[in-house]
Amino acid sequence: MRHCLQTGCLVLGILCFLYYIGITAYAGIRTSLSWLWILGGLYFLLLWRLQVRAAANPRAAVLRYAVRGMFALLIAGLVVLLLLGSRIVAGMHEQPEADLDYVIVLGAQVRGKRPSRALRRRLERAAEYARENPDTVLILSGGQGPDEGISEAECMRRYLTEQGIEEKRLLLEDKSTTTRENLRFSAKLLDKEEDRVGIVTNNFHICRALMVARRQGYRHISGIPASAVPGMQLHNILREACGLLAEHVRAALKD
Repeated sequence: MRHCLQTGCLVLGILCFLYYIGITAYAGIRTSLSWLWILGGLYFLLLWRLQVRAAANPRAAVLRYAVRGMFALLIAGLVVLLLLGSRIVAGMHEQPEADLDYVIVLGAQVRGKRPSRALRRRLERAAEYARENPDTVLILSGGQGPDEGISEAECMRRYLTEQGIEEKRLLLEDKSTTTRENLRFSAKLLDKEEDRVGIVTNNFHICRALMVARRQGYRHISGIPASAVPGMQLHNILREACGLLAEHVRAALKD
């Protein structure tokens, strides 16, 4: 059993480093919270090393307690991740109402003047919903980052009009830089207590987006999940779990 635990920690440590290399090769070195996989790899390798030393020095109580403490911390973290992850996965399967009054399309990175792959997936889903529900107005929400040629809102407007969505159905909110700002600034363009509103974002982000919207006073809100890259989903779920945890901490501090 002891040998299996040692081997498992060594393998998991190596896998964390390999996964970090994979996600940064696909999405770039600046991928949000990608460093967590380096931290995880170091954690498992340290745990592996401590187990090896504890096995070689059975009388070293400090090493035994260190191993037990690290395993306890690992188990606690996995329980929290499982609880939050189950909510994130449930959000991926949200089914939107038909004929919503407004749909807020959350922005994502723009590369030059073209949408990133994540943003393109959101726009494809928004265009699909717009065609199926011709009376729904779309709010395109996203400002301009320092490395973006145009605002995310303007990029979305250009893409959707190219896809045949009438420009009169598109409202732009081009000042926001975070999900919280997306929803707060978009609320100025609608009645968040009366209007039926949908949120288009990548499926892993639906749970947190809906949580933020409800805490900002949106009363009739539903998610419209867009697809995501399968190979990135493990990282996406970990990142969103951190985001959900931060939202809970923020709410607790306010209370």
